[in-house]
Amino acid sequence: MSQSTATQHSQKGHPPALYLLSATAAGERFAYYGMRALLMLYMIAGLSETLPGMAFSKSTSGLVYGTFNALCYGFPFFGGIIADRFLGKRRSATIGGILIALGLIVLSLNNSLLPFAAGLTLMALGNGFFKPTVVTMIGDLYEQGDPRRDNAFTLYYQLFNGSVFFAPLLCGWIAVQYGYRAGFIVAGAAVLISMLVYWILAPKMLGNIGKAVHQVSSSAEKSEKTTLSKEEKDRIAVIFTLFFFVTFFWTGFEQAGSSMTVFTEESVNRTIGSFTIPTPWFQSLNPLLVFGFGFAFSALWMKLAAVGKNPSTPVKMGLGMIFLGIGFVIMLGAVAQLQSGAEKASMLWLIVAYLFHTFGELMLSPIGLSMVTKLAPARMVSMFMGIWFLPTFIAHLLGGILASFIETLGPGLIFGGIAVFVIVLGTGVFFLSKKLLYMMHGRD
Repeated sequence: MSQSTATQHSQKGHPPALYLLSATAAGERFAYYGMRALLMLYMIAGLSETLPGMAFSKSTSGLVYGTFNALCYGFPFFGGIIADRFLGKRRSATIGGILIALGLIVLSLNNSLLPFAAGLTLMALGNGFFKPTVVTMIGDLYEQGDPRRDNAFTLYYQLFNGSVFFAPLLCGWIAVQYGYRAGFIVAGAAVLISMLVYWILAPKMLGNIGKAVHQVSSSAEKSEKTTLSKEEKDRIAVIFTLFFFVTFFWTGFEQAGSSMTVFTEESVNRTIGSFTIPTPWFQSLNPLLVFGFGFAFSALWMKLAAVGKNPSTPVKMGLGMIFLGIGFVIMLGAVAQLQSGAEKASMLWLIVAYLFHTFGELMLSPIGLSMVTKLAPARMVSMFMGIWFLPTFIAHLLGGILASFIETLGPGLIFGGIAVFVIVLGTGVFFLSKKLLYMMHGRD
């Protein structure tokens, strides 16, 4: 199938390659979120405990957690440049998948510092090659102006979150039965399986998509390639403006794996009858809700687009930040319950908070991915997809610092501070939305 063949489908359906790329991402996301659900608990567990770990302090664990996740979203900037100029997206995705799987295998070797550091480093490098390439190939499936684009990214987001739902459940159960390192092995196996499917089916389903390398052969061509038009400059300005706001969205959202995980472990009543829900399982709530509500959001955008009332990208992203803030306001209810004398907070607070966080994610994350493929110059799209992950890089660093203060500041101050800040910023996006929409020059 050639690239033109891959993109020529009816306006009602999606090319089969969308589902292949979604499945490939699903394996990588299973590995990442399965490992992430265990990482904080693995670091704070003592060497002699039933489930032995690294015996780090909570403060150190929070900083390591934030730094590792930050690198997973920082390296894609460089990986995107390498893919655009030297390797192509298809080859970069393959390298990334192999490095991620290798990192998980190394991480599972033993509870010593060398395999721990080496395993996390390999995973972060693998993400650098994988993240900016698979998702931009989805953008390549659709022509500019195709109304299916936002819908496609929401569908992609929903499909791979199906695997993210099962990741903490399976890896968490394996960890409880056989230890944290066994959970890492299961996560690594998921990557290898998804990459095997990708290697077998990509030649037929993707055709030439992802093979192109944007090399510059002469000084004249270099000047032509690097000169940006006024419209391109305006669109890039919109990308960077929204990146600023997105940084603080992810700073709050990614507390799920750090401060909210510690709060769940220590302060939430996880018992139903005689069964105590393992803490990692709560990280399956978000992908379950994404999978459940993704259909509704995807259908909503298509329906609103059909009648000319689809909100602009900036408006959707502003709403996403406000929904995130509401989720943290709800977490304050759990803190208040503890302060009123309850031994443990009800898990209902946590469930409802994750619901609003999910609404925020669906309003912001898949729409942001679609935005980059619409606004970035075609010759730089992988690089800009890498730049799209830089706010998450910064957010993880900030989030790790916040999580390291949970013992000294307390969860109430952390949750409340995040709530106020992101709601204020989300409101600010609304005030800027008309100006940003004008600067997008029709690619809203």
